[in-house]
Amino acid sequence: MVRRGEAMSTSFHGRSYDFVEYVPCHNWIGGEWSPATDGQTLDVVNPRHGAVMGSVAMSGATDVARAVSAASAALTAWRETPMKERGQVFYRLKRLMTDNLEELSWLVSHENGKTIAQARGSVLKAIECVEMGTALPNMAAAGQLDVSRGVNCSTTYEPLGVVAGIVPFNFPMMVPLWMIPQALVAGNTFVLKPSEQVPYSAMRLASLFKEAGLPDGVLNIVNGGRETVEALADHPDIKALGFVGSSRVAKLVYARGAAASKRVLCLGGAKNHLVLVPDADLELSAGNITASFVGCAGQRCMAASVLLAVGEVQPVIDAIAEQARSVVLGQDMGAIINPASVARITRYIDEAERMGATVVVDGRGARVPGAPGNWVGPTLIDHCTGEMPASCEEIFGPVLSIRRVATLDEAITIENASPYGNAAAIFTTSGGVARYALERFQAGMCGVNIGVPVPREPFSFGGWNDSKIGHGDMTGFDGFRFWTRARKVTTKWALQSDWTWMS
Repeated sequence: MVRRGEAMSTSFHGRSYDFVEYVPCHNWIGGEWSPATDGQTLDVVNPRHGAVMGSVAMSGATDVARAVSAASAALTAWRETPMKERGQVFYRLKRLMTDNLEELSWLVSHENGKTIAQARGSVLKAIECVEMGTALPNMAAAGQLDVSRGVNCSTTYEPLGVVAGIVPFNFPMMVPLWMIPQALVAGNTFVLKPSEQVPYSAMRLASLFKEAGLPDGVLNIVNGGRETVEALADHPDIKALGFVGSSRVAKLVYARGAAASKRVLCLGGAKNHLVLVPDADLELSAGNITASFVGCAGQRCMAASVLLAVGEVQPVIDAIAEQARSVVLGQDMGAIINPASVARITRYIDEAERMGATVVVDGRGARVPGAPGNWVGPTLIDHCTGEMPASCEEIFGPVLSIRRVATLDEAITIENASPYGNAAAIFTTSGGVARYALERFQAGMCGVNIGVPVPREPFSFGGWNDSKIGHGDMTGFDGFRFWTRARKVTTKWALQSDWTWMS
């Protein structure tokens, strides 16, 4: 067992889907590995194999207080480091992540269950987030203007202090890097709480940050569950809190953090709608729609969940079904995170079938030879209605519910009636139809002929309505502004001959 302060190698040696064990995952506080104060741990299970690959510390308020103390001790020196120099850490981190791309990708695959191709894609997106961090010193150059004779106004972005982030299981390396570059380049110090189901990517990131030259205490990691989250929300010295997860928990975290006078931004769940109209291109539409609900086993907030089929579009639906049936489980699509999620996803399919829907492609009971883990295959449910939970509740699995509608306006009405507002897309070859839909969708991220309309950096990520609780977006320059406060400075150095209201 690694004791507090003892060196530990975090390199991951798996380079195939074969099961491998890994090291215990400890907290990273003040540049040292340390177990939870009370010694509590939780098994970390490889979803593909359903086997324990290691353990993670389950921390309490005492551990959070230690991490905040370390972050507070590092704050002054880090804040006084010029922003350009803070940004240099992310140049070095980008190189290290690129050099270790295969290791990081296999690590994500083993702890999360993604296929290696999807894991690699998520790490590449994480590297893109790091690259955004390298650009922030130039983007943060705020404006100044002579507003009167001898009077100048300028703006600077100042760090808030110690800040924290709570991230989910589905993208264990990418989502932390939605927050950390903006927060650290701004001059804050950070406490990260990864998902206890997938703690290893954050652990490996801590080692790479250390290698990249990040001073001890600037980034700290406290692993755990609900008790850890509540301690972060309550701690008076944490000035801002970011969260990504379900809408139910997002609302609880927002309320608790705001009650403690924190700045809080919480990204919640989704029920994304894709609208398919008769003039859509068959090949483009079928491929994008299938990839949207099958990719990452549907365990992403941008996955297609409901297909609103307008009029006669059966050829496209047939092509989607054909492509879904051709997916090789374990090779083209990865595992579900845990058995409870398999049971939940299956329950939605069962219920829709009992209520009269047709299961066109059935992924229930799927198995992968040699991998006795958590599996649900691609599932296509046709003739769904608004009363079916599969049509209106977040499933978070590889399930696409089809609702048949007569008009585009009917489809838009259904999309807008959802309490969520994360993403919506339309498949059409008509610019006029696309614009009509985009102007009416009640969603923060919209697409045309693309099933996963994720904004790429420097554009920011964030939905509307119940998909986001708080103001602003999590990534891009909006994220930088979330972790900072603007200081406005007005200066006058010379006596002027005339008078203005500012004299």
